[in-house]
Amino acid sequence: MSKTIWDRFAPIYSLAMKSQKNIYDYMYSHIADAVMGKKVLELATGPGLIAKNVAWSAERIVATDFSPEMIEQAKKGKVPSNVVFEIADASDLHYEDKFFDVVIIANALHVVPNPEKVLSEINRVLVDGGLLICPTFIHRSAAKKENLWAKILRLVGIHFAHQWTAGEFKTFIESNGWKITASQVVPGRIDLMYAECVRK
Repeated sequence: MSKTIWDRFAPIYSLAMKSQKNIYDYMYSHIADAVMGKKVLELATGPGLIAKNVAWSAERIVATDFSPEMIEQAKKGKVPSNVVFEIADASDLHYEDKFFDVVIIANALHVVPNPEKVLSEINRVLVDGGLLICPTFIHRSAAKKENLWAKILRLVGIHFAHQWTAGEFKTFIESNGWKITASQVVPGRIDLMYAECVRK
């Protein structure tokens, strides 16, 4: 998916996600617990909602997105002193090996054309025993892959490159060398599978 689409969507992203408030509240609570005192890298931060809401718990957060306009949106308003927003490509990170304690990639793996490459890069920059947090939008049924909300997103140019059910997403993660240590399906306009993972 091109940067142009996300640049265009950036000014209204936060507003659009208000319809998924219960999902974001769930993520804020669980992610804050998981990143307590940790050095964190967030990929696909969008307008920085997660980074800003869990910063109080982390030692430091480097929050990134490949869309320059998303990063501009993220820098608006109050930014916690331990959060830095940067432009970065999740499939080709410029960070050193084994540097971060936790990597977060929320609501993004399903729209990335090459999620295997992203997971490989995440593994590279995580410390040994580090934690991957990868909440991902999923579909309830293998027979019905796209609900009304997903169809609306497609009409505005946001496509799901991977239309996983919860079981399919778990299989994908595990087949790429990760073990899911905690997970929960959170219902919404599009359901979310919250997952915390470590390397096998």
